[in-house]
Amino acid sequence: MTMELFKIQPGELKFTFELKKQSSCLIHLINKSDQFIAFKVKTTSPKKYCVRPNTGIIKPKDTCDFTVTMLAQRAAPPDMQCKDKFLVQGTVILPGTSEEDITSDVFAKDSSKHIEEKKLKVFLVSATPPPVLLPINGELKQDSSHEISMPKDRMQNGVENIPPNEVAEGVEKVDACRDSDENRAAEDVAMEQNEGVVAEPIDNIETTPDRETEELKPVKDVPELNLTKDFEELKSKLIIMDAELLEAEATIMRLKQERMVTTQEREMLKRDLETLRKTGQRSIQVGFPLMYVVMVAFLSLVVGYFIHP
Repeated sequence: MTMELFKIQPGELKFTFELKKQSSCLIHLINKSDQFIAFKVKTTSPKKYCVRPNTGIIKPKDTCDFTVTMLAQRAAPPDMQCKDKFLVQGTVILPGTSEEDITSDVFAKDSSKHIEEKKLKVFLVSATPPPVLLPINGELKQDSSHEISMPKDRMQNGVENIPPNEVAEGVEKVDACRDSDENRAAEDVAMEQNEGVVAEPIDNIETTPDRETEELKPVKDVPELNLTKDFEELKSKLIIMDAELLEAEATIMRLKQERMVTTQEREMLKRDLETLRKTGQRSIQVGFPLMYVVMVAFLSLVVGYFIHP
């Protein structure tokens, strides 16, 4: 039986699925052998995921990590079920092998070497926002879309998170105290009136929501303002980037024109040099130097003098 070369932690890929948002998952590869191991990661949907690094080398008894990123999706799969799978291959290599030497031929299956393969399944987890408290008729009720009550805990910024049932109990106590005070006031008013006058029933008195309850209502304007600010910032950044892009394009065009002008000037200089060379050669071939003519004439006179005494 062949010894297990490497181990994968965790044994599955879990992504928090949100529309138009990418999600990442970190995987640990543990080398359980005393030899160098080369690994390679493959997937059934290469256009949907990004693996970094997808190949590498693990030293003996060492660990190597790679990150799988699910790109932003425009639609959710039915029932949040994903059929995508990943395959991690590993094989023993010689010490001193570089990552550039790791090619597909290294993981080719043949009888001379052992290729260990492990499969990873993909699971999607929906991102559920925290429950929202809404004041209804003076009482706090949890939003119907969130039926799970969250335990009392503290957020990272130090603000205490109170469960909805405890907040509702406190509001009911405040309402009960207010109703008792209103009953007493109504009874005092009835005592001071004449016998023929009947006090208004307490049931008809409108109860106003407590001020604290109104403060717990989620403010929807704040996220909208934040989204507006973010949109304006992104818009301004896009305008700046467009201006820089136009400036870069103008610079590139100017450099191209200068290069063309330089090339044309160089060609003109070459032509002028060729013309000058040809003109110089013609002048040398056609005419004779003045000194040469004088010397020939002098020699002719001397020879003629000696020939005709």
